[in-house]
Amino acid sequence: MVSPAFNPGPGGQLPPTAYRGIMADLLRRVAERADPAAFRELYETYGPRVKAYMMRKGADAGTAEDLAQETLLTVWRKAALYAGDRGSTTTWVFAIARNLRIDRLRREVPWQELPEWRLAEPAEDAQPDEALAEKQQQARLRAALADLPADQQQVVTLAYLEGLSHSEIAARLALPLGTVKSRMRIAYQKVRDALEDPA
Repeated sequence: MVSPAFNPGPGGQLPPTAYRGIMADLLRRVAERADPAAFRELYETYGPRVKAYMMRKGADAGTAEDLAQETLLTVWRKAALYAGDRGSTTTWVFAIARNLRIDRLRREVPWQELPEWRLAEPAEDAQPDEALAEKQQQARLRAALADLPADQQQVVTLAYLEGLSHSEIAARLALPLGTVKSRMRIAYQKVRDALEDPA
């Protein structure tokens, strides 16, 4: 249940200063009283935003979810370290998220940001050569996925087509979480290599 403090005014939105004050108050309640209701509101506010940020930076859905959860758990543990004079709660939460992302990148080299051209919205009227290049790219992707061993195809399908997290895949397949993550990393690297522009 959302706190009454979140009720917007007649315009339907909270003024930025009021929103920042509410977020800071929730964080203070977590720091001082380990208030689960306050933490739930913080989680519902920032969890989806952190996950979306991670996916924009190139993480698959499962990794993005894992990092969002790790970010909010860090917020729970370190709420007392937040200092309002150094920035908003949003700035603080996303600083934690960025640091966790960097740590994960250092441990798992295969996860890399997508090139800018992959993030761009496709043009409505693609030129013939662009359409051909896109078809060729899609054909390479299908071929790369078809070439994966069955166990790697399985985890990729569950992650990207069914949207399951790594932990959900592990439960579905009765596999250790580390095995699922390992298969995802290897599959990702194979597909990425296959999609590199041919020399």
